[in-house]
Amino acid sequence: MFSVNDQMYMARALQLAEQGLFTTDPNPRVGCVLVRDGVVVGEGWHRKAGQPHAEVEALRQAADQAYGSTAYVTLEPCSHQGRTPPCTEALINAGITKVVMAATDPNPLVNGKGAQALKAAGIEVLAGLMEDEAKALNVGFIKRMSSGLPWVRVKLAASLDGRTALANGVSKWISSAESRADVQRWRARSSAILTGVGSVLADNPQLSVRDTEIELLGRQPLRVICDSQLRMPHTAHLLHSDGVLIYTRAKSKSMGKAEVVQVAADDEDRVDLLAMLKDLAQRGCNEVLVEAGATLSGRLFQLGLVDELLLYVAPVLLGQDARPLLRLPMIEHMNERVTLKLFECQPIGADLRLRYQLQR
Repeated sequence: MFSVNDQMYMARALQLAEQGLFTTDPNPRVGCVLVRDGVVVGEGWHRKAGQPHAEVEALRQAADQAYGSTAYVTLEPCSHQGRTPPCTEALINAGITKVVMAATDPNPLVNGKGAQALKAAGIEVLAGLMEDEAKALNVGFIKRMSSGLPWVRVKLAASLDGRTALANGVSKWISSAESRADVQRWRARSSAILTGVGSVLADNPQLSVRDTEIELLGRQPLRVICDSQLRMPHTAHLLHSDGVLIYTRAKSKSMGKAEVVQVAADDEDRVDLLAMLKDLAQRGCNEVLVEAGATLSGRLFQLGLVDELLLYVAPVLLGQDARPLLRLPMIEHMNERVTLKLFECQPIGADLRLRYQLQR
């Protein structure tokens, strides 16, 4: 159904979409290429929520040459009035004759309606070209729109023998400087960074993006602390930053600049992690990066709330008394094991970066 040229133009649209990796939140990352008579006449990508969508940027660049062209877009064009007008309307008015889209938009306001509006206007619509690549670029948006939960990515750094810190808690630095720089990019693409109060008490982190190039883009993710009994010390760096949420079971009280959110309890009177994630999704969080210790990370795995494990493995051995990767309940039967699927393996400095998806 799709030609080599179709694939080339969609690959370019995906490259454009990726330029919004750190800035489009809570919107999806979308790219668009307009082609007329075998020549690219316009390109665009969605830069930031509230700004023009990819299709509109491409149409502006193409101007009169957009008439009679084919639009290659990585996500189904929107058909509703949001912060910006419908993209379907712009494509129809510009005289586009064909739209090739990678993936349908799971947003209930759009899902199928965009394609239907284009077809009703006599525009040929084809879907599914490089769909997997387009979905991978927007895993969080797709999951939030389809399930009401964000994509949960747990980041851990471990030794070859699966240890994350010495017995005394010292963990600086297991991974290489290159791995730590790589983490900054994962932070920057995330809607929120989640940690537990234990990590705050031990390390007093800031959890901010500290890559100068990315900082210039002007967006920091939400910083989120899971703190069932509200043990956050008033000296914590996070309490003096904007964009900080504390989820707790304790009676809400003022905690510096942070917003304190009281949520439901689980069976052990701790923060209900599912309720917390639902609230984050309602706040527009697509991807949540978990940078926590073995306890909170283990609870998320135990509850089946993890979508992806981002693991940096360093070429060191820390011994049997060092702290484990995750704290999980004892497993007595093999059918109770947590199963992961490796989908990426890449050297980062002296380390290996492994990416796994949780197998449901």
